[in-house]
Order: sequence, then C-alpha cells, then structure tokens
Amino acid sequence: MYALAALGALFILLPLTGMVAQVNWGQFLPLISSESSVAALLLSLRTAAASTVLCIIFGVPLALLLARTQFFGQRILRALILLPLVVPPVVGGLALLYTFGRAGLMGKSLQLVGINIAFSTTAVIMAQTFVALPFLVLSLEGTLRTAGQKYEAVAATLGARPGTVLRRVTVPLVLPGLISGAVLSFARSLGEFGATLTFAGSLQGVTRTLPLEIYLQRETDPEAAVALSFLLIAVAVLVVALTYRAPKPPQHTSVSGRADVL
Repeated sequence: MYALAALGALFILLPLTGMVAQVNWGQFLPLISSESSVAALLLSLRTAAASTVLCIIFGVPLALLLARTQFFGQRILRALILLPLVVPPVVGGLALLYTFGRAGLMGKSLQLVGINIAFSTTAVIMAQTFVALPFLVLSLEGTLRTAGQKYEAVAATLGARPGTVLRRVTVPLVLPGLISGAVLSFARSLGEFGATLTFAGSLQGVTRTLPLEIYLQRETDPEAAVALSFLLIAVAVLVVALTYRAPKPPQHTSVSGRADVL
C-alpha cells in the first residue's frame, strides 16, 4: 500500500519538479512582472474570488436539496450538476456561448436591453463558475449526508424555525465541507482555461486570465511561460495551505440544552 501511495505521489510531484527545474530563477522576477503578466494574475484572482462567491450562493442550496430531500428525477439532476466534471471545458464554453452569446438562446434577448455577456469579464466569471460549481456541491453534499439530521431535528422540536436551524445548526455543522468545497472551487476557477477561452476570449486586462497568458507566452517566450506556471502553482498551493483547515467541531449542547439556539 505504501509503495503504491509513494508511486501515486511521485506521479504528481515529478512533473512539477521537472517544470520547477526549468525555471530561470535569475530572471524570475522580470519574467513574472511584465504588465501583461501582472494584469493576468490580478484578473485571475478577482474573477476566481467572484466565481467562488457564486459557487457558494448557488451550491449551498443545491447541496441541501440533493442531501436533504427526495424527489423524482433527483439522480438526473445530480448527474447534470456534476456534468462539468467530466465534459471537456471547451464544451462548457460552447454551451455558455450558445446560450449567452450575442446569437445565443438568451443572448439575443439580453442584447435588446443592452447586455452583452460574451467576451467580457462577466463571461470569465460565468465560465469559471460553470466548471467550479460541482466541486462545492459534491463536497458539501457528502458532508451533509455524513452529518445526518439528528441535531437539526432536535432544534426543530425545540421550536426553531427552518431559517434558524439552517443558520445556527446546519451551517456550523457542515462548515468544514463548505470551506473545503469553496477552496476547491477557487483553485479550479484559478486554473480554468478551455471554457474561458471559448466563451470570453483573450483580451488583455479584460478576459485574459493567467492560464491564457501562460498559453500565449508558451509560443513567444517559453521561459516566461514556465515562470508564470510556477507562479500559478505557488498561488494555488498557498491558498489551499492557508485555507484548507477544518475548524473545530461545533458544540451541539446549545441545541439540546440551551434556548439561545432558538
């Protein structure tokens, strides 16, 4: 088992080591501090943060619906929600383009009121949200199923309203899963490429995120592409390392023995 685990770790670490070995450390700062590189990094951080917020807003209700209710077509809904995990990102980008693009299903109506989404920063956020949302839903649904409903049931029998139960019991109970799902969503958004390129294009300062900048630099300046790749990996690792910490389990004595929960 340990040997296979070591091989699995090497399978991930060796390619990263090979890339790091190619970084021109003597010129690292100049390579990553060009105007286009800085603009791409800042844009990626802003859009990834925005898409993570959207993933939380949309993903929490979806996870609650899938974990706490039973209804006809539930398996189909779950499969459709998780579909972006298995289809190529470029397919998701095409789906967004043919829905919200200027000639798309909803794009024509939106254009009549002066709203153009495709090839804008909004399109970048939508593309990132499309591919990252399943990570939050999957993580949070699993946590909700593992946690069960006994504490929520106790709070309900004590007279707590559904909103109070959600805010004071459910959310603290599943906070580790929510945090891990949000971190995964942010990391996925940060590295999104295919859907962004297809739906948003590559306009410097507007839609050209760091992965797109790396792709363009690969053709003209391979050293800059390697340096930016290392920067992207470093930022993702830093975010995960600082954020992916499970908080202490919530104290549930207030649900069964204290009225302040209500």
